[in-house]
Amino acid sequence: MKKYLETYNNTHSVRINDIPVLTYDEFCLLAEELFSEQHKHCLSYHAIDSGKEICFFCIVADDSNGKIYIFSHRSAKPVPELISLSPKIEQLQIFEREITENFGIVFVGHPWNKPVRYSHNRHDTKQVMNNYPFFKIGGHEIHEVGVGPIHAGIIEPGHFRFICNGEKVLHLEIHLGYQHRGIENLFVNENEGLKRCVLSESIAGDTSVGNALAHCQLIESLSEFNAPEDLQIERCIALELERIAVHIGDTSALCADVGYQLGQVVCEALRTTIINTTQFWCGNRFGKGLVRPFGTNYPLKENTIAEIRKILSDSGERYFTVAERIYSLPSVLGRFDGIGAVTTDQAIRIGAVGMAARTCNVKRDIRATHPFQYYRKRRPEIVIQQTGDALARGVLRWFEAKESIKYIFDLLDKWEKIKKSTKPPVYNYKLKPESFAVSAVEGWRGEICHVAFTDANGEIVQYKIKDASMHNWFALALSVRNQEISDFPICNKSFNLSYCGHDL
Repeated sequence: MKKYLETYNNTHSVRINDIPVLTYDEFCLLAEELFSEQHKHCLSYHAIDSGKEICFFCIVADDSNGKIYIFSHRSAKPVPELISLSPKIEQLQIFEREITENFGIVFVGHPWNKPVRYSHNRHDTKQVMNNYPFFKIGGHEIHEVGVGPIHAGIIEPGHFRFICNGEKVLHLEIHLGYQHRGIENLFVNENEGLKRCVLSESIAGDTSVGNALAHCQLIESLSEFNAPEDLQIERCIALELERIAVHIGDTSALCADVGYQLGQVVCEALRTTIINTTQFWCGNRFGKGLVRPFGTNYPLKENTIAEIRKILSDSGERYFTVAERIYSLPSVLGRFDGIGAVTTDQAIRIGAVGMAARTCNVKRDIRATHPFQYYRKRRPEIVIQQTGDALARGVLRWFEAKESIKYIFDLLDKWEKIKKSTKPPVYNYKLKPESFAVSAVEGWRGEICHVAFTDANGEIVQYKIKDASMHNWFALALSVRNQEISDFPICNKSFNLSYCGHDL
């Protein structure tokens, strides 16, 4: 019997009945076999309630050859206890916790089976914020420091519980999920294409383009639509503009945390020029409305191309100049170098993705390993750092922004030479019945994964979303171990993980 369904295309839809169904013992053995290789990681592992049984689906990405493996198992309701895979496959711990939260399934042997978030329809309504089982360490010299959940500024709330010996952090537990919005259910309940597009742009405000593209790819794959070359190029340009803008903004924030005001204010201004360029293109600084299924309302035009070239040439050179100064100043290096390091082994074991992985010498970038849109024909150079510390996470932004600007210029040249065939968006689409599709996009933070299932009428019956932060919040917790508690803001900002992308 075939163990798994294999595909090379991360935007390819398949029939649900073509996904092999294994016994749980077979499922566990296959998972252990696949994840024993360091170049494989979990794109998604989740369950759906089909009525009489719970169906489990695991999606594995192979970074070495671009393959994606899909396999499943089913358990009749009520589901008996299942042996946890987390002790052997650490990166699955967060996915098993989510399955427990949604369905009440007990994974025997899970070392840390706590709630991921607090949705209104969670299986166990007795689990509330006020009785969250925080980890404890005893001792006369041990003390705890709680930060949040009320957070200054406009980002969403999270609680950080530090266990310290003096100023040294022994353990950090990150408690999120205060504002669960039920977005995945809205994708099912809202049966209008335009509303779903708007929802996708609202998953995480700093990644509107990335999530909108993941959604559009999913819808188009379930409609067997291949985007024309000019539309693919435009989508990649939009995604890289988003990457550049956030990387420059994050550089500003890092400078603020170490008191380097020149770097902060210069990068703040330069980030504004980039997002204003996106506004010039589509009327919204964050790219909302720009990415739509089957077409676009804002095809590139000559004046838009001229504006993009002008701003990237000017602001790009200004950013590279100030970044070179930032990462050569002893006062800045003294606060970044060696601070908040995550090892390569830790990154692999927790299934880190995106920037968090690449700063630890793990070459994990969907644009290169599982390319989509025009990345299939022209892949950017993937930037890798070795040390896994705050300095590496800062420098990676600098180098990635440089590569993204170079990449956009190449795409603009290509766009001008090809035939234009882009049409307006389509929202009253018809999807393939009883099908399954996965769509992965490399957002600026890292890997975004959207998964959808359709019923016999072609209606979406389940929609799953995974932000890179799902993997990477644990990397932040590891980064502050044995650091002074005053290093936490720098470590936190150097990852810049998403609260709302996690708290769907």
